[in-house]
Amino acid sequence: MSTIKDITLAPSGEKKIAWVERNMPLCRSIGEEFEKTKPFAGLKVTLSLHLEAKSAFLSRVLARGGAEMHITGSNPLSTQDDVAAALAAGGMDVNAFHGCTPEEYDANIDKALSVGPDIIIDDGGDLVHRVHTKYTHLLPRIIGSCEETTTGIIRLKQMAKAGTLRFPAMLVNDADCKHLFDNRYGTGQSVWDGIMRTTNLIVAGKDVVVAGYGWCGKGVAMRAKGLGARVTVTEVDPIRAIEAVMDGFTVLPMAEAAKIGDIFCTVTGCEHVITAEHFPLMKDGAILTNAGHFDVEVDMQALNDCALSKYEARHNIDGYRLPNGKTIFVIAEGRLVNLASGDGHPAEIMDMSFAIQALAAKYLVDNRGKLAPGVYPVPREIDEAVARRKLDTLGIAIDTLTPEQRDYLGV
Repeated sequence: MSTIKDITLAPSGEKKIAWVERNMPLCRSIGEEFEKTKPFAGLKVTLSLHLEAKSAFLSRVLARGGAEMHITGSNPLSTQDDVAAALAAGGMDVNAFHGCTPEEYDANIDKALSVGPDIIIDDGGDLVHRVHTKYTHLLPRIIGSCEETTTGIIRLKQMAKAGTLRFPAMLVNDADCKHLFDNRYGTGQSVWDGIMRTTNLIVAGKDVVVAGYGWCGKGVAMRAKGLGARVTVTEVDPIRAIEAVMDGFTVLPMAEAAKIGDIFCTVTGCEHVITAEHFPLMKDGAILTNAGHFDVEVDMQALNDCALSKYEARHNIDGYRLPNGKTIFVIAEGRLVNLASGDGHPAEIMDMSFAIQALAAKYLVDNRGKLAPGVYPVPREIDEAVARRKLDTLGIAIDTLTPEQRDYLGV
């Protein structure tokens, strides 16, 4: 039985899902194929993603392929209750609701796993970690997992290195059709959508500090620059720091950047990027946001400990009064700003990401019993097939190599 907020919200959720379906032609066509071939017939899929319209549509695509879907969220603040209601009203097992406590979040994960999944779709690695620690008796039946984000891949690689990963895991985030577009253009647009709609403040003319210059950080910095901000990047990787410099951004240590920033966005996948050392250095009115998967990049415990008081400044914005008389603001409790304060990535971007997810899951089923436990890249042919289909939906044609050119290149 599903655990959701309110089943009567389903009509609103259906409208959202219908809108993204219209704007996700790749996933729509894959769903049509799955309906004919039923690659997941007789299989249970447990899915933990940010539960909003795009991930709901992915769930339906997999269901069209015969999967029995068991769905939960991957963040306490990113579930949209009307979307969860729409899936539940359609007969899916959904255990997710917005604003759940850590205990309720864990309980929802337990419910989604306790059914005994054959395939896991994960975002951040919570399902994989939980099944390896609490539901080890289910491990023998799991065909494999597909991981959506950088943070989850870090966890998977650590498990693989330690020899504790018990099934094959597809590194969906590392596919070119995922990270080159989702992480860069999706994160870049959705982060600023979340910040602007939550604060109702202008970005142009402000000093923006972006912590981390991976693909997500590149997107956030690029969009901030496009909105008219002066952008400073902080990094620990010297090569990425040089990239940021040559892309036209100022690069500073966080201890220096903290003094000049009006808006901060952490995009590192690491913990304690902005800490008690930095809070007193910040301007009065500085705004802190996070776009990394977990709420650990801004040290919220340290901020709560050092603040004299905390208050709600605006919906989803908390103000912290510091001993030095300054007030700094945090959006969405330091959780994913683009989902906890917005609708996440644009539908057209997630069309590519979730096409990779669906085809990677099918790849696991097609190769059942052939893949040893470990981490696996998405096969290049899947990546290229998704890219070609995306170009087709855009009405764009490209050249092909002649036989002579293929010989010349050794292809």
